[in-house]
Amino acid sequence: MYDGDSGVVPPANEGPTSTIDLKLLQAAIEATNEAILITSAEINEPGPRIEYANPAFTRMSGYEPHEVIGRSPRLLQGRKTERAVLDRIRKALTEGEAYQGEATNYRKDGSTYFVEWLITPVRVADGRIAHWVSVQRDITERRAAEERQTLMVRELHHRVKNTLATVQAVLNATVRSSASIPDFARMLTGRITSLAKTHAMITEDLGQAVLFRQLAASELQAYENGQKGRFSLEGPQVVLPSELAVPIGMALHELTINAIRHGALAHPDGRIEVTWSLEQGTAGQRLRWVWNEHDGPPVALPTREGFGSRVLNRVLTAQISAEVDIAYDPDGLRVTVDVPLGGGR
Repeated sequence: MYDGDSGVVPPANEGPTSTIDLKLLQAAIEATNEAILITSAEINEPGPRIEYANPAFTRMSGYEPHEVIGRSPRLLQGRKTERAVLDRIRKALTEGEAYQGEATNYRKDGSTYFVEWLITPVRVADGRIAHWVSVQRDITERRAAEERQTLMVRELHHRVKNTLATVQAVLNATVRSSASIPDFARMLTGRITSLAKTHAMITEDLGQAVLFRQLAASELQAYENGQKGRFSLEGPQVVLPSELAVPIGMALHELTINAIRHGALAHPDGRIEVTWSLEQGTAGQRLRWVWNEHDGPPVALPTREGFGSRVLNRVLTAQISAEVDIAYDPDGLRVTVDVPLGGGR
């Protein structure tokens, strides 16, 4: 049996060997990282009463042994402790069975933690239950990791669904805007590659987000061709969630392709400046970014709306409630995009 001061007391008729064994057992229990409580057998209040608590229990709960000896383990319960779990425990113990499960407990300082229990009966020679031994483990970090994984899977499912819809829209629009099969193949490959790069950057981040600077740089750096100063990226650190990063990444890709075919990147002296800022609006924070081309060929008004224009005017507006202004300045194309950072509607 176990005394109220957490000591292990051998039966009187046992010899020295049993005393050594029990001391070794007590040392092992006190050295383990698993929290262990030993309680009396009665289940109804005010029982069961705690008769032993090892040091790991103190580290987990904040209670010293003298603060819990003689009290019920119910002192660890609170408003968030799951009633259904407690009912299952009571049912198992009433039937004399072991119980394994998880629940929300409260530390001495009032903070919550998730605990995994294994409660087993200790029976005497006639089969009666004399004590309950409860082995407990703090699984707060594990539960948090599982919840994060669940959220990530849900986000991935949502993102894959949206991506497939985006790919279908890109495919259909590329067909309509391509002049030939080779042109279609080249443009579709570039757009799908751009989408893949954006998704790779999002997936590599634990928060499933990407910096605006990363998006812009990933599109432009491939066309630097060793010419310093051809691109300028200036602005604060802005983190974009996936629902904003994908359409903005598409827009940056289309602007880059347009610059290669018709704009600043079609001229050896052409330059592109991308600047952005965070502004506080009446509905919250907004990202304002400007794509400004310089020293390219003479700017001409488009004779028809291509896929790039549709991305700017429709995708950004419809998907993320952005405001888009396109100006054909004599020095080069200038596009201003104002995006609410609260996400799409």
